[in-house]
Order: sequence, then C-alpha cells, then structure tokens
Amino acid sequence: MPNVLVINAGSSSIKYQLIDPLAEHRLASGVIERIGEDRGALRHRSGDDEIERALRIADHRAGFAALTEAFADAGLPLDRLDVAVVGHRVVQGGSEFLAPTLVDDTVAARIAALSELAPLHNPGHHQAIVAARAAFPGVPHVAVFDTAFHQSMPESAYTYAIDTATARAHGVRRYGFHGISHEVVSRRAARLLGRPVRELRQVVLHLGNGASVCAVDRGRSIDTSMGMTPLEGLVMGTRSGDIDPGALLHLSRAGIDADALDELLNKRSGLLGLAGSNDMRDVRAAALGGDPAARLALSVYVRRIRHYLGAYLLELGGADAVVFTAGVGENNAWLRGEVCAELGWFGIEIDPSRNDDPADGARIISSDDSRVAVLVVPTDEEAEIARQSWALVSAPR
Repeated sequence: MPNVLVINAGSSSIKYQLIDPLAEHRLASGVIERIGEDRGALRHRSGDDEIERALRIADHRAGFAALTEAFADAGLPLDRLDVAVVGHRVVQGGSEFLAPTLVDDTVAARIAALSELAPLHNPGHHQAIVAARAAFPGVPHVAVFDTAFHQSMPESAYTYAIDTATARAHGVRRYGFHGISHEVVSRRAARLLGRPVRELRQVVLHLGNGASVCAVDRGRSIDTSMGMTPLEGLVMGTRSGDIDPGALLHLSRAGIDADALDELLNKRSGLLGLAGSNDMRDVRAAALGGDPAARLALSVYVRRIRHYLGAYLLELGGADAVVFTAGVGENNAWLRGEVCAELGWFGIEIDPSRNDDPADGARIISSDDSRVAVLVVPTDEEAEIARQSWALVSAPR
C-alpha cells in the first residue's frame, strides 16, 4: 500500500508521521527538536517501540538524515515502506495557493517569499522542504496550506478597512489559519451526523494553545477569527488575540519597539500573560483555588469564544452544529459547558452527562431536545495532509 510521509516543520523542529492515507493508519511518528543547537533530541515511535536520542542536529538536512536512520534502526527502513509522496504542512500560502500543490523549485521559492507574512513559520517550512527534497529526490512533494481552506471567504470578510493601495502593496488582508483542521473536523462532524457536509452550517471551535473559530457554510469557510497572522481573534495560550491597534501605537510611542511588541503579543500574552500559565489545566486549577487572576483569565477566554460564536451564528443564519476540537476543546468539559451556557434561545443545549463523559473519539454532547447538535470531534491534521497529498498525486492526469 502507498504511504505518505507527513512533515510539519518549524525553524528548529521537524514533526513527522508515516501514514497509510487510505486507512488513515499510522505506521510511525516522531519529532526532532532543537535543530541548530548544541544538543538536539529525537523521539521516534513505531508500534510499541520507541527510540530516544540526544544528538547535535546542525540543520534540517541533518534532521532528515537522523529521521531516516531512526526508521532503519526501528526495523522499518523508509526505502522499503513505499513512500509514495511527502506531504508538507505550510502555514501561510498567501492568496495564491488555493489547494494542495506539487512542490517544484518555483513553488519552494514562493513559500520562502511568503515568510514576510509568516516569519515564525514559513522559513522553517522552506528549510524542511529543501532538505526533504534532497533526502527523497525520487518522490513527489506536496505542500498543503493552512490558509487554503479560507480562500472561499467573501471579500468583505477578508478585507481590512485601511487604505487600499497600502493594503495591496504589503499583502495586508485576512488569510485565516488552522484551515486543515477546520476542514477535516467539519467533514468528520458531518459524517457523525449522517449528513453530507454540503448541507450543513457549522461553527467549528479549534481550541488549543493556538485557537480559532470558523464559520463553515456547507463545507466552505465564510469567516474565521484569525486574520493576517495567527495572532488575531481568540485569547490563546500565549497570544493576545484581538486588541485595539491604538494600544499598540501607544506602547510604541512609550518606547517599546516592534520586536518587543511581537514578543509581548505572541509569547507573553493570552492565558500566560493574564494568569501566569499557558496551560488551561493549570489556570483552571488556580481558579478553583481562588486565584483572582486565573478567574479573570478564564472569564476573558470564555467571553471571547462566545463573542465569535454569536457572530458566526448570525453570519450563518443559524447553525446545524457547533463543534469543539483540539486539545482544550476535546478534553475540557467545563469549558464546553461555559461556552454553551444559557444558549437555549439559539437552540443550543448541552446534555451535562454526555458532556462530562471522558470518552475518546467523536461524539454528540447536546441534549436530545437541542435544535443545534453540539459535537466533540478530534482533529487530525496529519491524516488530512496525507489524504490531500495522496489525492493530488494519485489523481488521473
């Protein structure tokens, strides 16, 4: 059977999985961390076997050599595993990449050029693509873009109200992110409800350390909370989400430069900035212990989600489903209950016992009387990248 090697790389890491795209079965997975530092690390798992190594990994090319060696040492050498395609997650595809794309030199160069819009993500993606193409030269490589799913948004949803010439010159518009997750989750939610996705209006809440909401109208994104960068929208683990731009001008005039503002908004804000931890479990425990900062952080976090949920219910003209996914959305029953509290007039009613059930897997947690289905659907971006990559290379020419 054909297999897809899925790569999700950053500037100093390579996460990977080997997936059978037809059965969505994982043969192996791993992560290479601290690339370029004096002491890197590799963790590789296949079946019940796990390999852990501390070693210096100079760059992404060395990372792929370590990856290949780990597969061989685990008894699953990649040259015997029928790797039919390498699928790469790419965060920013701008307004030009609307679908999974075969990677050639031109595409790789464009991904690098889009680093201006995603300086924290695309440089690492590009380095990994260059290294992976060198490591697997006889295999097609496919880029799957986080922004592609949101290219169906209407112009009124992605346009910022600033001078048009300035916006065009600098690519200032809303792109949206987490698109791979929103797409696979909305499709799996439809499968759980036994209805075609093209018939459903859904609000998908991807709530993890990074978080976003998407209004999915019959399988198409019509609005999402993240904007030009993954910073806009919800309160996140370390990111601020929505903030008055005038506040940033005020801080700039007070002597805080652009790099310091970037550090503040992306790494020292969100739950961490409000409550001292970016882990929802820690913040919830502190709030239960009476910590006022943690209680405020949770109130702000929930209020922002409900704000977007209400807005998207209005944009969709009502919804057939509200779907929770990602680490916090899938595992935090308290949060789901708070988000959906007193929304009966929207037709949203949670069944407390179903919501509190710690079962894994996709499930319905709304009451039998709820007009809107409330679901928990685990996300699986890697399986979706594998599916889209295989679909592209296996399609009749």
